[in-house]
Amino acid sequence: MSASISDPGTPGPSISDRLREATAAAHRSAEHAPFIDDLMSGRLDSGEYQRLAVQLYFVYEALETVGDHLADDPVAGAVIDDKLRRLPRLGADLASFGVDPASSEPLPAVARYVEAIEATRDDPARFVAHHYTRYLGDLSGGQVVAHRMREHYGVDASGLSFYTFDGIEKLKRYKDAYRSRLDALPLDAAAVERLVDEAIAAFGHNQAVFGDLDSAGAI
Repeated sequence: MSASISDPGTPGPSISDRLREATAAAHRSAEHAPFIDDLMSGRLDSGEYQRLAVQLYFVYEALETVGDHLADDPVAGAVIDDKLRRLPRLGADLASFGVDPASSEPLPAVARYVEAIEATRDDPARFVAHHYTRYLGDLSGGQVVAHRMREHYGVDASGLSFYTFDGIEKLKRYKDAYRSRLDALPLDAAAVERLVDEAIAAFGHNQAVFGDLDSAGAI
């Protein structure tokens, strides 16, 4: 087995530090995309949040399908956790809006995002990059999204269960433990580079999705 990047004999930053530092600029760019800025500032309406939720459904469908495929892998399996599973909740949220994702199509940027996730079936390190960017985001900034949707658009709990993690008592403690699991992954230097590069690309996919949402019509 290849040496872990976090092996005591290996100098350099941990995997979680590498990810945080390498994705910082891409993260900021995605957060300040016009669609997200308008949505979070109350300049849109609840229908725009529903459009976002529909597109996220396709992303999580791919992410959790590939996750199920890789669940027994020692790398991917180290971060996969049923407590994080979002697809059932996202489906329930859409149902509360009277929206059936099966009647919608993924936007071009979403289709490319889904393709990128599905391409990680044979590379668990790259899968972990997508797992990290999505679920850590949900546990962090996602909580702010839920608050703003309630505050600006009156979306009630039945439409925001996506952001509720009933099985996780302390979000910060869970996030810290998740990063510790990242740091202990049995990855060599080349695999860590693939993980980091894919995480940067994942933020790029998110920004492209927001761009498509900004220019696309209603559901």
